[in-house]
Amino acid sequence: MATVPKRTLEEIRFNNDIADVVGSYITLKRAGSTHKALCPFHKEKTPSFTVNSQRQIFHCFGCSSGGDVFTFVMMQEGVDFMMAVKILADRAGIKVELDDSEGGDGNDKAALFDIHREVTEFYQRCLTQMKGAEAARRYLESRDLGTELAEKFQIGYAPNRWDAIVQWGEKKGIKPELLEKAGLMQANTRSDARNPYYDRFRNRLMFPIHDEQSRVIGFSGRVLEGDSQMAKYVNSPETPLFKKSRVLYALDKARRSIASSREAIVCEGQIDVIRCHDAGFDTAVAAQGTAFTEDHSRILNRYADGVILVFDPDNAGQDASIRAALVFMATGLAVRIASLPEGQDPDTYIGTRGPEEFKRLCERAESTIAFQIRVLSSREDAGSEMGVMRIGKSVLESIQHSPNAVQRAKLVQEAAQLLNLPASALQDDLRALRSRKRPVRRESEPEGGAPGAPGAPGAPPARPREEVALCEHLVHAIDEPDVADLVTRYLPISMITDEICRRIAEACLRACETGERLQEILSGSEQQSSPDLQQLAAAVQSAPSKIRGEEVSSSDAVRDIILGLWKSHLRRERSALEVKLEEGMTSDLIARKSQITLDLDLLKSWQHGAEVIEMEMAE
Repeated sequence: MATVPKRTLEEIRFNNDIADVVGSYITLKRAGSTHKALCPFHKEKTPSFTVNSQRQIFHCFGCSSGGDVFTFVMMQEGVDFMMAVKILADRAGIKVELDDSEGGDGNDKAALFDIHREVTEFYQRCLTQMKGAEAARRYLESRDLGTELAEKFQIGYAPNRWDAIVQWGEKKGIKPELLEKAGLMQANTRSDARNPYYDRFRNRLMFPIHDEQSRVIGFSGRVLEGDSQMAKYVNSPETPLFKKSRVLYALDKARRSIASSREAIVCEGQIDVIRCHDAGFDTAVAAQGTAFTEDHSRILNRYADGVILVFDPDNAGQDASIRAALVFMATGLAVRIASLPEGQDPDTYIGTRGPEEFKRLCERAESTIAFQIRVLSSREDAGSEMGVMRIGKSVLESIQHSPNAVQRAKLVQEAAQLLNLPASALQDDLRALRSRKRPVRRESEPEGGAPGAPGAPGAPPARPREEVALCEHLVHAIDEPDVADLVTRYLPISMITDEICRRIAEACLRACETGERLQEILSGSEQQSSPDLQQLAAAVQSAPSKIRGEEVSSSDAVRDIILGLWKSHLRRERSALEVKLEEGMTSDLIARKSQITLDLDLLKSWQHGAEVIEMEMAE
């Protein structure tokens, strides 16, 4: 696995001030020594997202997200650590040298990105220069996709040959195995084949698929007019770069506008999306050769509060709209569905009626429930008791996908009005439906949140309150060395039960001893850092001091925490002893249990508790 040397990470961090990086994505406003903004990771009306340039961290007091500049880019761009390093290195003009002791996966990905970029340029040249691409050019002209639009979306043409990419790769000196890994060639399994590989895409209009950083990661090849026997679209297979369940077409061009408007337009095809963007609807995206998935919904949820679905108006399109709506609802997005006239899609509708009419169409979009009831009423006898029961059941099954109680209540009220039923009756049925489908909570799962662990979806796990509080004090240990001395002398680090809290405490003590910056210790490498670690570290560093300015000093507060942790440790030991005593009493076990009971009483105050701790640690 490829890693980045620590010196390179620190150079990248030094050249990417977190306020500058975050400010390139969202609007920051200075608030004293920090910056504040509306959180980009959850919906809020009052800013609770802070950036601290001195500590080079961000933290949201609303959703508990937090970390350093690498963590922010990972969350904002939806990428892994190595890709965040690459993005920030490119931003700072720093060349990243990888320590790759286990193979060339990282180098392969870099090569695959280069291949996709160069093949995109090759297909573009084929479209504009090849005589054999005349049919492709005529098709683009017939769809009113001019040269400027084709260039903006990098549309190209795959020659009508079996070996165009094969020969292109030979000229470039690229191994055929790598081109196959990129999804551009396929192995020829015929025994009489003269060539071991052949091109995946032939005689097709090529639409490059980009990731959120606008890098080409795959292709969608559309059949040209007259080739009705062939599949309309052929997409790149799953590759190290391209996972179709996680890719939305044109999101790289739409995400800023979506974040601004907080609503995305979701279409079914690439040309529909291109037409929307050309007409000024630059929040349009589409899935890539697959049904909409939870990953798609989570990606959009980073930028939007809601979506407008604009699918084909036939039965298949209506069913697809409802299925997609339920996926989006499940992640808390508000969903509206726009109804196109029969035989129309966004491309033809905008082309024949103009952008203003399409805007009005989107403004008239119905809620998921209103759309579903209208569609089902056209297929069922809505005037009969059985028909209403079937429609009501389907609608309630849709509503129960929403994790938001307010949204569910609103949809129930709307359904009751449209079906002319009492809302209480639907609420009763919904409650019964949800109770049947509610998963059983495992005993190891916490029911509620704790400091640093709100109960919101995706929130960090609950952590022991005293251990989190200890970390909040230890992050200031460099300024208050008495705190570090107390912990070093009276609290074995192993007594901190939560792994993340323990790692932060260790890092704080090391920072106090060596003078290193805490963030450098926590983010020394990909292996040393983790989202949970970065999140809690940012939270405890951003937490306002509960002690300073009050009568109780930090040292006194830490003494109380140490006493509390020792009490918890001894109570656990006593419980274990009680289990052993049930199996057979021994004098040693009884004596130890009695001693623990006495020690617990003495641990009520530091005056006596410090002596107990010293004796326990000496044994």
